[in-house]
This record gives sequence, C-alpha cells and structure tokens, in this order.
Amino acid sequence: MFKRFLFCIFCLLLWSGLSLPSSAQPTYTNEQLAAGEQLAQKAIQAVEKGRFEKAERYWTELVEQFPENPAAWSNRGNTRVSQNKLDAAISDYNEAIRLQPDATDPYLNRGAAYEGQQRWDDAIADYQQVLALTPEDPMAFNNLGNAKAGQGRWEDAIADYEKSAELAPNFAFARANRALVLYQVGREEDALREMRNLVRKYPMFPDMRAALTAILWSTGQRGEAESNWVAAMGLDSRYGDLDWVQTVRRWPPRMVAALGQFLALE
Repeated sequence: MFKRFLFCIFCLLLWSGLSLPSSAQPTYTNEQLAAGEQLAQKAIQAVEKGRFEKAERYWTELVEQFPENPAAWSNRGNTRVSQNKLDAAISDYNEAIRLQPDATDPYLNRGAAYEGQQRWDDAIADYQQVLALTPEDPMAFNNLGNAKAGQGRWEDAIADYEKSAELAPNFAFARANRALVLYQVGREEDALREMRNLVRKYPMFPDMRAALTAILWSTGQRGEAESNWVAAMGLDSRYGDLDWVQTVRRWPPRMVAALGQFLALE
C-alpha cells in the first residue's frame, strides 16, 4: 500500500521503552537521558502534526546519540515510511530488529513497508514472525490479510480479517477490510450488511461511507448513496480521487470499479 494506505496504523514505540541486555547498554548521564526524552517528545509531537520531515530529523538525532536503542531506529523508520522513503525505512527496521529481535513492532512496520514495494512474500514472512512472537496479535492478522489481498488470495485474506476481528471486536478496520473483500468475491449482501453495521456503530467512518456509496449506487439506491457520499466527503475528501482509493487505500478491484461508476456519473 504505498503508493498504499497504511490503515494498519504504525505502533509508535517509546524511544526508551525497549531494553537491551545490560552488557550491551552504554552508560549515559541523567542529563543525556533527559535531553533524549525531550527530543523524543518533540518527534512525537511533530508526527501528530503530520510534520514527518521534522520528526525524522529528531529521530535521527536520537539514533546518533543512542545508536543501541532499537525504538529510535524503528520510529525513524515510521517517519520515513510516512514520506514514502521505503528503502531507508526498511534499513532502519532491519537495525531495530538486529538490536532486539524479539520486539514485534519493527517486524509489523517493516512488513507494511514491504507491502508498499509489493513484496508480498516478504511482508507475509514478517507478519508471521509477529504471530510467532505474539500469536494473538490482531494487527498482524489484519496486515496478513492485506498482504494476501495484494496477491489476490481473497478467501485467505477474509479468514485473516475474521481472525483479527475475533481477537479485537472493536478493531473496525479489520471488519471494513473484510467487507470490501466480501464484495470482491461476490458476497454482495454480506458486504452490504457489514458496511451498514459499521456505519451504524461508527458514523464518522469515511471508508465505509464511501464503500456504501459505491454499492448502493450500483444497486439503484441513489438517494442513500448520495447521502453517504456527502458524509464521506465531509470526513475525508481523498475518496473523491479514484487513483488514491485504488493505489493508496487499495480497495479491491470490484469496489474500485463500483466507486468509479459513481464518480463518472456524479
């Protein structure tokens, strides 16, 4: 998904939250540690404001000052992915994994970066490693479904989304991804039912508002389709860009085609 949408939201590691074996830890003064915490807070605040280049500079300072800290490398990788610097991000995740191979977030995020390069098998391997470390990780199952969908393995993707939703019933994106793929495989009524349920529970969910628009329009329910479209555009105007939906959000082909028909006639 990059050009791809990472609905698999990146986990932001606390920069000091991952520990190394005591024999590998250098000695830092309290002043150095306090300065590092301040830099990390500045980086997190920059990310929250969408200022990824600035955040990357802060994480680079932390990498230079605390090169043994895997979270600094992993978080810099996250900011680089947000700028579509995928090779550089993967290099950062590799270093984080080398420093602490039993931490799951760098595998999860590296897998998402691999997806951005359409390296589906590499992404799947990383998600499977996450599940080897934490067998009931709902994000890993969701992302595994994303990678399998990238390969066109729709039924396998549905099974992974269902497992993700089973483990985390309030994880709306796993259910949304499942609904989109249900439509792809011809289970239109099941897809529509799930989308309606999600919009009922999460009325501010633009992804499902836009998806409902596409399906309802294709079945002639144009008034309801238009109503959902107004809501979707008010929440996230990117759904009006079919290229973004296809290559960044990465809806399945049948859903993209349905939305394309609506946009063509709007």
